Amino acid sequence: MFRIFENLFMGQQSSSVARASRLKHVMGSIIRQRSSGLACASTQEEAVEETEQLELIEDVEYITQLPDECLAYVFQKLEAADRNQCSLVCKHFHGVEALGRQELSLLAHAELGPVLPALLCRFKHLTKLALRCDTPAKSIDDNALFLVGQYCLQLKKLKLKGCKQLTDEGIGRFSKVCSSLKKLSFGSCSFGARGVNSILRNCSFLEDFTVKRLRGLVVGPSEFIEPGCCKLRRLCLKDLYNAQLFAPLITGSKNLHTLILAKNSGNWDKILELATHHIPSLVELQMEKLPLSDRGLNAVSKCSNLEVLYVMKTTECTSVGLSAVAKGCRRLRKLHLDGWKLNHIGDTGLISIAWKCKDLQELVLIGINATTASLGIMASNCLRLERLALCSSDTISDIELSSVIIKFRALKMLCIKSCPITDQGMKALATGCPDLVKVKVKKCRGVTAGSAAFLLAHRPSLIISLDSGVLVVESEIARITERTVPVARSLH
Repeated sequence: MFRIFENLFMGQQSSSVARASRLKHVMGSIIRQRSSGLACASTQEEAVEETEQLELIEDVEYITQLPDECLAYVFQKLEAADRNQCSLVCKHFHGVEALGRQELSLLAHAELGPVLPALLCRFKHLTKLALRCDTPAKSIDDNALFLVGQYCLQLKKLKLKGCKQLTDEGIGRFSKVCSSLKKLSFGSCSFGARGVNSILRNCSFLEDFTVKRLRGLVVGPSEFIEPGCCKLRRLCLKDLYNAQLFAPLITGSKNLHTLILAKNSGNWDKILELATHHIPSLVELQMEKLPLSDRGLNAVSKCSNLEVLYVMKTTECTSVGLSAVAKGCRRLRKLHLDGWKLNHIGDTGLISIAWKCKDLQELVLIGINATTASLGIMASNCLRLERLALCSSDTISDIELSSVIIKFRALKMLCIKSCPITDQGMKALATGCPDLVKVKVKKCRGVTAGSAAFLLAHRPSLIISLDSGVLVVESEIARITERTVPVARSLH
């Protein structure tokens, strides 16, 4: 974006050179006319007048004539560091940059409090604010957060991280003066359920709510998190002790579209059984490292509108639960499974997915030993599958790659990581998967740069990324490729 300013200044410089050339031409004409005795008084007066006009125009700085709206738009396209530097050029730039800034990220140490009013007075149109505090430092307090609500009248998105000096009372006061929030994120804070409930009661426009590592949660009848008056569309809960306190919020969020649960304590089988009957509009569900079993997956199967499902590192989930999901959630488009190499999920569950979820477009299998039995049915039934990732599987070898995976007709992106495949299996991709655009191979020791060169010789448009445990220099692959194809193909 600095080229825009460069063009403005260069254009001004070019016009200055042109005016100087014109001025030189006029003065030279006057001198020649005087020396020849042919110049009349009127001609000389016109020439002098034109010279004076050129001198006046020469002093104009055209960058200052740029409308503030255009200048503000240019500033919005700059990176934060470049934008800060531009604001120091002059008072005019300083003012325009402040009025046009809508996003701001601040280090929320206690020292910020005294200067916060002046800072927020400068940026009157903030819609997105992030306040972060380092772990050992003392953060801003309740009064500073209240000032944010008072001065930032257009604030829509707020992120608080590491602000451990904030209390339930402070959060309650803030929620009353900043009720227009649409997106809110708490991370590593020390307040508890009363503060969260204040937000949910007063911020009626809140749609996106994220809570991570909230240390003030205490079990008790009065500490449950209620849905309040907001209409949440997205809820993310991560690293929470006593996370079951959010069960009423999940159950009462009728408009919930996306639910993300990761590394939380609690009986999630029971919570999901209660919640899934009340959130029929749920489209995306992500679960990672939860105490979850097939009973919970059976509850998930009640979400008939579910399109995106992540089941990551849940030690008690098996193929039985996955089969129930396949039967009830037939609209699945994206499915990510991480079995942690426990062999609880295998061909039986994957075959059910292949038969029931025919609109599947993305499949990621980590630590799951799929074989030709399940992959073959998936290739035949899931005709829209475009993205496939197979990671940390002992059963994905050259046989599976050459006989089954190449049958995915719509496949565009293929990722294989930590699987026992070799160059022989990679060469099968030269004829299979006609729509394939990108292949990524990592930590597969049997794959070398030679197979990449072979693929590029037969499919020059293919993008290949290799990492076979030993760093493969791209120039080496390009050198091998030059011997097999006329034009070297660069690899990403």
